[in-house]
Formats: sequence, C-alpha cells, structure tokens
Amino acid sequence: MRNSLRILSVLVSLVLSCVYSQAATKQHTITSPNGKLTAVVESGENLQWTLSYDGQQLVAPSAISMTLEDGTVYGGAAKVSRESRRSVERTIYAQIYKKTQVQDKYNELTLKFKNYSLVFRAFDDGFAYRFVSHSKVPFKVVSEQATFALPEDWNMYVPYVCQNLGTLESQLFNSHENVYEYCPVSNWNKERLAFTPLMIEAPRGLKMCIMEADLLNYPGMYLYNSDADSVLEARYAPYPKDIKQGGHNSLQGVVQTREDYLAKYDGAVSFPWRIFNVSTQDKEMLDNDLVWLLGKPADPQTDWSWVKPGKVAWEWWNNWHVTGVDFKVGVNNDTYKYYIDFASRYGIEYVILDEGWAVKHKADLFNVVPEIDIEELVKYGAERNVGIVLWAGYWAFDRDMEKICEYYSRIGVKGWKIDFMDRDDQMMVDFYTRAARTAAKYHQFVDFHGAYKPVGLNRTYPNVLNYEGVHGLEQMKWSKKGTDQLTYDVTFPYIRMAAGPVDYTQGAMRNYNYRYYSPCNVDPVSQGTRCHQLGMYVVFESPFNMLCDAPQHYEQEKECTELIARIPTVWDETIALDGKVGEYIVIARRSGDDWYIGGIAGQNAHEVTLDLSFLGNGAWNIELFKDGVNVERHAEDYKRVVVPAEGTLTVRMAPGGGFAISFEEVK
Repeated sequence: MRNSLRILSVLVSLVLSCVYSQAATKQHTITSPNGKLTAVVESGENLQWTLSYDGQQLVAPSAISMTLEDGTVYGGAAKVSRESRRSVERTIYAQIYKKTQVQDKYNELTLKFKNYSLVFRAFDDGFAYRFVSHSKVPFKVVSEQATFALPEDWNMYVPYVCQNLGTLESQLFNSHENVYEYCPVSNWNKERLAFTPLMIEAPRGLKMCIMEADLLNYPGMYLYNSDADSVLEARYAPYPKDIKQGGHNSLQGVVQTREDYLAKYDGAVSFPWRIFNVSTQDKEMLDNDLVWLLGKPADPQTDWSWVKPGKVAWEWWNNWHVTGVDFKVGVNNDTYKYYIDFASRYGIEYVILDEGWAVKHKADLFNVVPEIDIEELVKYGAERNVGIVLWAGYWAFDRDMEKICEYYSRIGVKGWKIDFMDRDDQMMVDFYTRAARTAAKYHQFVDFHGAYKPVGLNRTYPNVLNYEGVHGLEQMKWSKKGTDQLTYDVTFPYIRMAAGPVDYTQGAMRNYNYRYYSPCNVDPVSQGTRCHQLGMYVVFESPFNMLCDAPQHYEQEKECTELIARIPTVWDETIALDGKVGEYIVIARRSGDDWYIGGIAGQNAHEVTLDLSFLGNGAWNIELFKDGVNVERHAEDYKRVVVPAEGTLTVRMAPGGGFAISFEEVK
C-alpha cells in the first residue's frame, strides 16, 4: 500500500510538473510588415527564438540570455510581466549617408520582466533583438549567450580573424581586415574566431547576414562553432585588466590580462542590437539600412551642417612617390604643399598627413617633426580651398584627447584618421564614442582606421565618416602573388559594407591583370583594370574617400582624375541594379539631379544591360568609362565614350574589370 501511494505521489508530481512547465512556457509571435518574415519567441524555462521567411525556416530554436556577476540571468526561468506591441512606419532624414531619406518600417514586440526587457523588431528585410536592463544599481555582465542555430548544414562566407592565431584569446587583438572562406557551417575551423557581418546561404536564393548595431559601451560580437554542428555561438572580449603601451611604433594598447567579466555599468542600459538580415536577391544586400536604422539617433538639437565629407589626396599608399620636382621628397612641408596644389587643381577637398608627421615612438601628437609646420600647411591649404586632416595612432590620440582636438581645431585642422585600435572590448568601444563626441565638440570629423566594422555610430555622430575593417587596397603593397583581391572586391560589399561605409582607399592608376600582379611596397599597383578602380568610387560607400596614388600618375591620366574628382561621396538616392556575391556588382547613385552608375567584376567577365528608366524624361549628357578592347593584355586600357540616353545600355566588364557612368541632366 505504501509503495502504491508512493508511486501515485510521484506520478501526480510528474503530471503537475508537466502541467506547470507547459503553462509556464509561452510563445510570442512577431511578423514583418509584409507578412513574409515570422519570428517566434518562446519564454519559460529559458528564452529562445526561431525565424522563418515565407514558410522556409531560417533559424531553428536559438537560446539567448545574459548572466550578471551576482547570478542574475536575463533570459532565464522568469515570467513575462507584460507584453507590448507597436508598429512604426516613417521616413527618416539622413544627413551624411548613401541616401537622404531612409524608410523605417517594422513591427515591435517588447517582453517586460522584473528587472529587464527584451525588445524584438521585425522588418521586411530582417529581424533584431536587444536586452534592456532596468537596474538601479551598478552591475557587471559576465557572459552573454547569443546563438544562431541553422536548420541544416548551410554554406557561409566566413570572415575569420587573420592575425595573432596562437589562441582564441590572442585573436581578440586584430585589425578586423579579412578575406572570406566559403564553407559549410559544420566545417568551421575550431582554431579561429570570426567577426561580423557573416553571410549565410539558405535555400531558394535566400541570404542572411548576422550583424550588430548600437554598439556604444559593450564588447563587439565574434562568432564561433565549438562542436562542428550547425549552431553559431557568440564570443566576446572580456574587459581589459592590465594594458601596456606597445604594438606598432608604441601607438597601441596591448592587453596583458583580462577581467572575468565582459562589461560594467552604473545602472540601467540598453545593450546592442543583434541583427539577422534577410535578402531574397543578392543585390538587396548592397543597399541595406538596418545597422544605420538601429543606431542611436543623433541629438536633434545638435547642428551637424559643419561636417563636410569629400575626397582626400593621400601620400602613404604611394610612398610619397613624387617625381619631377626640384625639392627633396618626404615628410616635409614642400612635399605636402605639392599634394595641396594637386588637390586644389582638381577640386579635391582634403590632403592628409599620414604617419610620420609626429615624432616616432613618442605617441605624442604635440611632438611634431621639425620638417613639418602644420599651421603653415593649414594656411597654405585654406588659400587653395583644401583642408588638412591628420593621422593619429589611437594611444597618442587618447592620452590627451580634449587638448589635442581643441588645439588642432583652433589652428584649422578639419579631422582625424585614427588608427591601430585593433580591439573591440568594452574599453575600446567606449574610446570610439569618446573620440567621436570630443572631435564633434571641436567641429572635426573622424575616420576610424585599424577599426572594427561600423555599428551605427555614424548615425549617432554624423562626424564619423568612415571605418576601415576591410581588406583594402593597402594589402596590394605586400600581399603575396596569387592573392585574389578581385573576388574579395565583389564579395565584401554584400557582407561587410552592409554594416556601413568602408575606408578601402582606392584610386590606383597603375593597374595589373590578376596573372601579372606582384606586390611592391614602394611603388604599388592594383589588381584588375583601370575601370575596376573607377567603378569603385560609385560602388563603395565611403563619405571620406581617398585618392591613393601619386599626383604625377593622376596628372598623366587627366580624364580619369577629373571623373574621380567629380563623383560625390554622399548621396541622395541609391539603387542596387544587379549583382551576385563573389562575381559582380552594379549600383546607381544620385546626388542632386545627377546620377552615376558603377560596376565592378571579379575573376570572370560580365555583360550587363542597364535599364535607364529611373532617369525619367529629359535630356542627359552620358559619359561612359569602360574597359578597352585590349584590356586583357594591358589592364590600364580603357575607353571614354559619350552615349545616347536610350532605354537600355549594355556594358561588358572584362575579367577584373568595371565601368563608371556619369549622367548630367541638360537644363
């Protein structure tokens, strides 16, 4: 009898447990405005989400949580205290972007818990979520669980970390410059971390990018696959404990040891958005706005009209390789006046002084080499409508940021190219915010080089014009023969550039076909054709855009230089016309009444037929720069032609080729 009662008691307990578990588990569904994208969020013993597009599952159940130092778990077994929903449809004005009007349309679900909330947004082209802490006391985050479980073993374009590969922790010190490895998720290299954005291929031509936005005071997200399954897991850099000055020319902060937590806060805070972008056609990734939209809006009371994007003549890539002059070339005023004169002749807005103007190894931006007089260069440039921009190692810039910005702004320096951050832990992410805010205070813009990917800071602070975080043209100075930069050029715009602008530093006038390319640090060349380089000025989003080659090379190629000089760097409208990841790209962009179309190709030739109906009625002067008939023998061969504004235009891009078209409306 006792055994029977005991068994009955156990059975009742199990039944009650199951009933409680089922009652405690609740599903919350959110759908995109067009009804195609559906996310199901399940709360109960833990939090997890799934995502599908038009019936095709894209994300299998994926757990999310955050754990605090005191043991509190956001996303653990907690009851939802309140659920709220809203729908938003609006147009946002963007001042310095690839378009002036950005459509912001989404459905939002907020789950409120005792001391935190979870916010989910479903757009027509993606899904995003973020944790929001309501803490009234200081706290530390010791871990975050963000998983992306794929239903099957799909292929991915993986941007593995390429530096400091000894351990996973050592890889946290890297410049976020990468190439892509195309492989199934199960073939993940367990010795490597990857950073975001990362692209995944799904059936029916669907593509997804994992990204993040509104990263203001939290470590950046890496991805990893620890057990050869189909689940990607997020990893983050712990908070630095001891940092030592070192690295490149003693301009970096090298982390010696780390804390046992990721981030610390004084109270309530909103954490970064985790984004899963979805496209039905490859070209849609070329014109994606989610990272910008999910960035914190700029202070509406602040006047940003002083921010002036533009192009910049650059001396570092061409190694100060000036010829035909009667002065000794180098880091000196005579050389920079020569660059200023060149920029002035072509209407180039800026000249940059890259590394070398401050005394080496001192990390002191007030310790200028005797050959340089910055005030004189600023005055010389101002008389010729050319602004001066200064390069700075991050350690030197950070050691006395306020005084540096105040002084150099006062003497007329327009902005900063800040380099060699090479980290994205909470301390470094905060540096980006402080640098943008301090520079803005003194009406200076910033270009983050040696940087992680864009995360929406360029919306919060429109004086943030560029990020590197790209395997750019500088790699052609030293990459080994056989490096396939051409395929990379037509891959990263679909992935890395989906997050925001790139400091790729194009504009080479010495161009070699892939099979003839060899690296040369002192007299570098590019892979691909001349028109591949010209097309980049339209294809790549880059508000602060370099002319990387030496002035005499541009003077010898006046037609090309005049075209580069007049292509805008910010736009009123962007239309991705055609493209396929890893093969080719065609983009149209409008500034004012004028349109430009750029195209670039990878290793194979492509012929594209352009529908010009977007031009509307009216008369147009159409100037086409296209690959020449002998370009496969000599990559610098191109042809400039004036073509009629008919309904369609067919252009052939050679292997590694490209084209650029300008449309000027006849008034």
